[in-house]
Amino acid sequence: MLTLLTPSALLALLGLLVPVAIHLWNRRPGREVPVGSLRWLAAGANRRLRNLRLEQLGLLLLRAALLAVLALALAGPVWQSARPRGRGQVLLSPEVLGNPALATLRPTVDSLRRRGYGLRWLTTGFPKMSEAAWRAQAAGPRDSARLLSAGPRAGSFGWARVQQAADAFAGQPLYVLTPAALRSVQGPHPALRSGITWQTLPSLSSAAWLQDATQRGDSLYLTIGRSTELQTTFRRAAAGVPRSSGEKIRVPGLAPLRYQATAGKPAALVPARPADGERVGPATTIAAAPLVIELYAAPGYAAEARYLKAALRAAAVGFAVAPTIRLSAVPPRPGADWLFWLTDEPLPEEWRVAAQNGAQVWQEAAAPGVADDARLVPELATEAPVHILRRDGEGAAPADQPLWRDGRGRAVLSVRPLGQGALYRLHTRLNPGWSDLADNPALPARLLALLRPAPVDVQVAATSATDQALAALDQRALDPAQLPAARGSEAGPRAALATTSVPTAFQAADLRPWLVLAAGLLFALERLLAFRREKRAIITPL
Repeated sequence: MLTLLTPSALLALLGLLVPVAIHLWNRRPGREVPVGSLRWLAAGANRRLRNLRLEQLGLLLLRAALLAVLALALAGPVWQSARPRGRGQVLLSPEVLGNPALATLRPTVDSLRRRGYGLRWLTTGFPKMSEAAWRAQAAGPRDSARLLSAGPRAGSFGWARVQQAADAFAGQPLYVLTPAALRSVQGPHPALRSGITWQTLPSLSSAAWLQDATQRGDSLYLTIGRSTELQTTFRRAAAGVPRSSGEKIRVPGLAPLRYQATAGKPAALVPARPADGERVGPATTIAAAPLVIELYAAPGYAAEARYLKAALRAAAVGFAVAPTIRLSAVPPRPGADWLFWLTDEPLPEEWRVAAQNGAQVWQEAAAPGVADDARLVPELATEAPVHILRRDGEGAAPADQPLWRDGRGRAVLSVRPLGQGALYRLHTRLNPGWSDLADNPALPARLLALLRPAPVDVQVAATSATDQALAALDQRALDPAQLPAARGSEAGPRAALATTSVPTAFQAADLRPWLVLAAGLLFALERLLAFRREKRAIITPL
C-alpha cells in the first residue's frame, strides 16, 4: 500500500505547466527564404502566432516525467506491507526469579517455548535469556539476572517496559511475568495494545521494620512499620533503654534490635536477625529528644500563628513522641529544631548561625505583596485545591529549591540549604487574604513531610542507601482491578491483562531513494535527447 508522508508536496506537480509553456513559446526559428516582396511577411507572422502547437512531444513528455518524479519524491512516498508475524515472546522480569510462585507457571512457559516463543528478559534491550538461567530459576538469579536486577530502580517501571516491548515486538503475542509489587509499576499507565498476557507473581512475604525511634529519659518510643500484600500499617511501641551497647531489644512483631552506642555518635538500633519469612529495614538512629518547634508571631500575624499551631498539632500524630510546640510573643533564643518566623522583621543573625548548625527556619512573604490568581499543585489526587490570592513580588532566588509550586510553575514554598540547616520561604501567607492554605486539610500532611521527611515513596527516586532499603520494603501488591479489563482467556488467577487477538504490524519501505535515482536517469536521458536535437538543428541545411 502506497502512502505519502507529505501529500501537500504534490502541489509541485503544477510545475508541469512550465515545460508546456516553454515548448509552446520557445519555437524554432524558421529558415530564411528570399522573397521579392515584403507585403506577405505580416500576414505570415500572424498566422504563425495563431498556429501554436506542440513540437518535440517526446522531449516534452520526458521533461514532464522528470518534474513529476521529483514532486512525488518531495511527497515522501513509502510502501507499507504487513510485517511477518512472529510466534511470540515470553518476557521475564529478573525480580521474579527465585519466587516460589514461578514454579506453578513453569509448565505454561515451557509450553509456549515449544510452540516457538522466544524467552527474553524484561529489561533494557530485551536480551535473550540463557537456557541455564531458566533451568536454574528455582534457586534464584545465578547469572546475568543479578546484574539485570541490580539497583533500586531496575524494575520500577514495569508498565513502561511492557509498552516498549509491545512496540519492539509489534504483531507478536507477548506473555509477560512481573512481580505483583505496587512499586514495580511506577509512572503513567497508558493503554496497551491487544495480544498481551500479563501475569503478576505475589511475593508471598511480608516486611516489618523500625520507622523511627525517640529516647525520652530511660524509655525508647518506637514507630514500627509493617507491609503486606494488602496494606502498609504503622503502630507505636515502647521499650526501655538498654544498659550497654550490643544488648538486644525485643518488640512483638519485629526482628530483634541490637542497641549500638558509640562515643561521639548518636545511638542506633540495628536489626539483629529477620523473623521467618520477613524482610527487615536498615539501622535507625535514635533521636535524643523530641522535636522542639518555636513559633514567633508579630501582632499582625496572630491569626496566622493560631492556624499554624493547629496544623502543627495535627501533624504531631506522625511522630513517635509528639514534638514540643511553643508560641512566643517575643523573639526566641536559638535552641529549637524549628523556628517559624511570622513577622516582617528581618531574621536575627543568631538564628542564621543556628541554621548553619542544623536549625530549620520558616519565613513568610512580607507585606504588601502583589495580587495573584493561581492554584497550588496538589500532591495527591484527593487533595483539595489551594487558591493563591497574593504573593511576594520577588519570587524564588536562583539558589532556592522549589518544594511547592503553583499551576504556572512558580515556587510557593522554596528552601535554601544553609550549612547543616535550611531556610524555608513561603512566597504567600497563611492569612485568608493571601491564600486559603490555612483552611486546607492537606496542610498538616505537608508540614509533617517537612518536619520529619518520610522515606522515599514508591513514586520518588531513592537517593540514599537508607531510602532505597525502606522503599524496597513496600510489599503492597498491584490490584488487577487497576489494570485494563481482561479480554479473552486468562492464564491464571493473577492474569492482569490477557488478550488473544494480535494487531497487524506494518513495515514501511521508503521509496524516495529510488525516485531520486529515477529522476537522475530521466535527467540524463533528457540531456541526451536535447543535445541530439541541438546538433541536428546546427547541421540542418538552409
